[in-house]
Amino acid sequence: MAVCLGMENGRETAMDHQVTSRDGTRLAYARTGEGPPLVLVSGAMSTGATLAPLAARLAGRFDVLVPDRRGRGASGDTAPYAVEREVEDIAALIGAAGGGAALYGVSSGAALALEAAASGLPVTRVAVYEPPFALSDEGAEERAAYTARLTEALDQGRRGDAVELFLALTGLAPAMIAHARTSPMWPDMEAIAPSLAHDDAVMAGGRVPVERLAAITAPVLALAGGASPAWMREAARATADAAPEGAYRCLADQTHLVDPDVLAPELVEFLTG
Repeated sequence: MAVCLGMENGRETAMDHQVTSRDGTRLAYARTGEGPPLVLVSGAMSTGATLAPLAARLAGRFDVLVPDRRGRGASGDTAPYAVEREVEDIAALIGAAGGGAALYGVSSGAALALEAAASGLPVTRVAVYEPPFALSDEGAEERAAYTARLTEALDQGRRGDAVELFLALTGLAPAMIAHARTSPMWPDMEAIAPSLAHDDAVMAGGRVPVERLAAITAPVLALAGGASPAWMREAARATADAAPEGAYRCLADQTHLVDPDVLAPELVEFLTG
């Protein structure tokens, strides 16, 4: 996992811009392209570098801002954490972009993008990919158990165990998790592990936030992959259904690790529509 830099066709994408959030936290972000402003919001266990390939494909149509979320990569962090602080972070990025922007978020970053739009920020459109909302009592109970175990692991400084809990939540097999612990990327994963609590807070128990989504006045596009688990497609559809101007689209043959070459045209069509 790259912590601060992404590579696209051999070209580094550096987090070489900074903005200060309302609580004084310094946020690092990359900026590329020309056109209407677009802020990309990454998910759990990732930095802005994971979205660098997508940003490169959108730069011909948009002024793309890609931050390291607080507590990750080159960005700072200020205790105590609250979801409202990350909404203020997005507000600061929108301000740096000129005072209005579209948002794209993936996974738990999708939930954050939706919350930012529901909070009344000057958001023109919101596109999200597979927000991992629970639709059943069983899913909500699994999320509650994860929250309790994650909190305990992080409180005790067991960062590796926290990463394992998250990987298990995503459905990764125990053998693959054991293999990951021996990989060169494991120290970077442990370094970013405290931010798992941020994403867990953003998910707010895991249920589809119907009332919050109903407060979004901007058009919303919820996307999912045709090769992803059925519950992810259902969660995306439920997200679209709860937004006043919501639409749902399924991308054939795609998984949670969506191909930027497939995703980018869908985003361009929606965000420029």
